[in-house]
Amino acid sequence: MPDFPRARASNRTARCFPPMRLMTRLQFCTVPKPPLRKSTAGVALWGPSGAAIWSAPTIDARRGLVYVATGNLYSGPAQPQANAVIAVDLKTGAVRWSKQMTAGDVYVTNCRAGNPNCPEMNGPDLDFGSPPMLTRTPAGRDLIVIGQKSGVGFALDPEKMGEIVWEYRAGRGGVLGGIEWGSAVDAERAYFAVSDILLPQPGGLHAVTLATGQRAWFAQPRPPACGTGRGCNAAQSAALTVIPGAVFSGSNDGALRVYSTTDGAILWEFDTNREFTTVNGVAARGASMIGPGPVVAGGMVFVNSGYGAFGGRPGNVLLAFGVP
Repeated sequence: MPDFPRARASNRTARCFPPMRLMTRLQFCTVPKPPLRKSTAGVALWGPSGAAIWSAPTIDARRGLVYVATGNLYSGPAQPQANAVIAVDLKTGAVRWSKQMTAGDVYVTNCRAGNPNCPEMNGPDLDFGSPPMLTRTPAGRDLIVIGQKSGVGFALDPEKMGEIVWEYRAGRGGVLGGIEWGSAVDAERAYFAVSDILLPQPGGLHAVTLATGQRAWFAQPRPPACGTGRGCNAAQSAALTVIPGAVFSGSNDGALRVYSTTDGAILWEFDTNREFTTVNGVAARGASMIGPGPVVAGGMVFVNSGYGAFGGRPGNVLLAFGVP
């Protein structure tokens, strides 16, 4: 792949579009309608107020289900469908089954002791930001594979109401920690990248055998390409992308790395921490890669660089790579 990709930048100008009229056929709520309560200060509170669905759903056409992963709650009381993988009937919207991984997780950012709007126990903020992935082992067994901010990757049995088949600890987990925005699977393995962005030793990429949940290999985090300074570390928060023979992983250090699916060796890497001449003439610079993973299509790789929130460094470039 060439060292100088085509680039397109965002000028951050908001564009408004006319609203679309959508017909809602089914509606599924992750928690029941909240009752009215009173805070310790006598103020009206509604709760529970979650659990959010942070990631794309996965459709299981053969079973007639859609799988969604939920986040933590933002107010109590605790609910069994938070921090969970939920199987919803495609035709009726009814819950077929739900598997909760972390109970009682009510988390509000920047809560301080004595604030009547905050939960009695804040956190631990171990929700799901990753989508559930429906896959099949070489022996033909269906699995739902998903990574959690706890730092643990799970394989669930869709035939047994989400029963845990195996679990694999990849990171320590916590706020902005563990497995954040998306893992990947191929015919033989699951791949988990570690964020742990607020911890002393972030980053790393794990390959796990689908059938057993045992480690196949581990790629140590690389020295940060951005050097040192605020927001510069080796956390691998972004979603992964896998193609035959290669796993793409963007890092908070601004580097896009491609690992061999065989042994985790780095096949290629590109440092986006620079200014780019863009096709639309807007000044652009790469930085942290947090959030979505690279898109591979038509012999090209597309990836955005720059993310100024959640411990990252801002930028505004879309890069397109091609085969020489």
